[in-house]
Amino acid sequence: MDPARQAYDELYVYTMGHGDPAFILQHVVDAFAAQTATKETKPITLTFALVGLYLHIEKHFSGRQVQRAHMRLGARKQQWPNLLLPGERGTMGPGDVMSAEAGPARDAAIDAWCRSVWTAFHANRGAIAAWLEERGVV
Repeated sequence: MDPARQAYDELYVYTMGHGDPAFILQHVVDAFAAQTATKETKPITLTFALVGLYLHIEKHFSGRQVQRAHMRLGARKQQWPNLLLPGERGTMGPGDVMSAEAGPARDAAIDAWCRSVWTAFHANRGAIAAWLEERGVV
């Protein structure tokens, strides 16, 4: 199994059992989806991943708030924005997050990973912000 995928699976399990009402699992899912996206990735997948990262990093949404935004956006048929896939996808990955001690250090590493991925996709910031504004999310 791919080491990044294995680390993601372990991180997924960690966040599922976290018990935090902020639902940090959503940030893990969004960061991994964006970081591993290819030109074959469905537009909804990449859009929602970048929406989640934007809302978390720039608007300080919790995972639960991002999840609610995803549900609202997914409730109707959408025209997806044209997004760019950068060659560099961030300086951190799920393995880096899993190397942090479980608890506050790992949770902080999740945020750092999200920032890293969002920074790599920053060329899409305007498209994501405008798309969300058109839909009344922010």
